[in-house]
Amino acid sequence: MSALFEPITLRSLTIPNRVWMSPMCMYSAAPEGPDEGVATDFHLAHLGARAAGGAGLVMVEATGVVPQGRISPWDLGLWNDRQQEQLARIAALIASHGAVPAVQLAHAGRKASTRQPWVGGGPLPVADGGWAVAGAAPVAFGDGYPVPHELSVEEIRDVVTGFADAARRALAAGIEVVEVHGAHGYLIHQFLSPVANRRTDGYGGSFAGRARLALEVAAAVRTVWPADLPVFFRLSATDWLPEEPSWTVEESVLLAKELQAVGIDLIDVSSGGMSPNARIEIGPGYQVPFAERIRTGAGLPVSSVGLITEPAQAEAIVADGRADAVMLGRELLRDPYWPLHAARELGAERHWPRQYGFAVGSRG
Repeated sequence: MSALFEPITLRSLTIPNRVWMSPMCMYSAAPEGPDEGVATDFHLAHLGARAAGGAGLVMVEATGVVPQGRISPWDLGLWNDRQQEQLARIAALIASHGAVPAVQLAHAGRKASTRQPWVGGGPLPVADGGWAVAGAAPVAFGDGYPVPHELSVEEIRDVVTGFADAARRALAAGIEVVEVHGAHGYLIHQFLSPVANRRTDGYGGSFAGRARLALEVAAAVRTVWPADLPVFFRLSATDWLPEEPSWTVEESVLLAKELQAVGIDLIDVSSGGMSPNARIEIGPGYQVPFAERIRTGAGLPVSSVGLITEPAQAEAIVADGRADAVMLGRELLRDPYWPLHAARELGAERHWPRQYGFAVGSRG
């Protein structure tokens, strides 16, 4: 039997295998007008193909809980009925292929209002359709990036409410897993890391202060989410900035324990994103040791992501207990049917969509 293709049950939800689609921004929604932040037919086809390709869980890209929380004007949002209606189409299609529909809820903070990557990325000025950004403190992400407005305590409460409201909409749309985005230098991570958090109030300073927003958002989402369905939290395990005070693996373990206490069921482990000056040691499965460390230290399920490209590699990660599931990103962009190819290579029983039977034949 293949460990990678064994089901996993979180609360009462059974996910059919351990190969999951990582949330990836497509920068393809309308940036303004009545369809602002609304999923398009492209998103429907894109996400549906990965479900048909055998992924056990398909997670919709980072979806802004408020307009100013999107990474770019072309990202999805979940603050109005039109957005919810189109997300429901996607959730139904994913589920029809036997996969679990999921969505990542996000606020980009000081890294919001950017250009699409294929036109160079970087900050999008207000004059060109962007907006003024906010963050944990008035500290810019890097050279050429705007200094964010420091969120007041009242504005922080609005952020927490935004996450809870978006979770309610996700549930109404048929989503079965929500993930809180607390990684990659976005707003929650900005509060966690002393690199971006220079506050002196109850949301800064000590670990407890810096972790406060993450725990408040997690608790708010858990409160509105059904008790029988899981909530995930994506975490950057390290800032990769060893020469200055920054977010560390040790703090990630501590936070994971506290997130578990407020009802988080799985930590989706990634890393980096806090600073353009980070020196990241990239290689195959380079983030798996962080996932293993959090899984062992905090005692809750984890997924791992990052240069996981080969079926045998993914199988070993799960079989050896280093992570409970793998999140695939770019590999699923290259090959939507990677899970089905992997199942065949690993000798697991998986079936191609019957509509493709003439092409697949006995290889299915």
